[in-house]
Amino acid sequence: MRSGRGADYDQAVVDLCGVLAYAELTAFERIAFDARMAPTIGAKAALAGMASAEFHHFRRLREHLHTELGVDAEEAMAPFVKPLDDFHDQTAPADWIESLVKAYVGDGIAVDFYREVAALVDEPTRSLVTEVLADTGHSEFVVEHVKAAIAADPSMAGRLALWARRLVGEALTQAQRVAVDRDDLARLIVGDVGGHVGDLAAVGRMFARLTEAHTRRMASLGLSS
Repeated sequence: MRSGRGADYDQAVVDLCGVLAYAELTAFERIAFDARMAPTIGAKAALAGMASAEFHHFRRLREHLHTELGVDAEEAMAPFVKPLDDFHDQTAPADWIESLVKAYVGDGIAVDFYREVAALVDEPTRSLVTEVLADTGHSEFVVEHVKAAIAADPSMAGRLALWARRLVGEALTQAQRVAVDRDDLARLIVGDVGGHVGDLAAVGRMFARLTEAHTRRMASLGLSS
């Protein structure tokens, strides 16, 4: 891949697509597993459809890596396998409702972050990232079922709020780990690639937007942030 914007930029784009591809693959696996735990046939069917959409997103990213960026997709994903797997291992939900909160809150902050980064890359990649991060209906599904569970057992709200806070903390820790390990991606985030001078104030504003979106997401579940 040669974009004309420098080798550091090109590698950052590969890293962005690589981490997203592996994230979509693991999302497929987790939603398919959640479908097995779903309490009704309707819920199982809805989650199965969402899992299928996530796998389609994975295939689109894999094809983009191979065809448009000219790299091996598995090699592009490899650096992100351990940090993402570690995150999921450390945040294994205790039950189906916790798994829904994890998908909505934990994945939600990651999606917001990737959208912010996508604004910094070329149009073909940006359009693809926007496409694969589109909500497949999971958000509405989660909000409906979590709010119903809390209505049936109000004592559950405190436990789920603590769970959500833990998820965000773990997600931010893993994001920092990825940034430390992938210098080009980190420089893209701060705007320090292709000869551009980094803007740390812009990074601060980005994290403020992520925090605001997380607060809204928690409120939609009826949970305190």
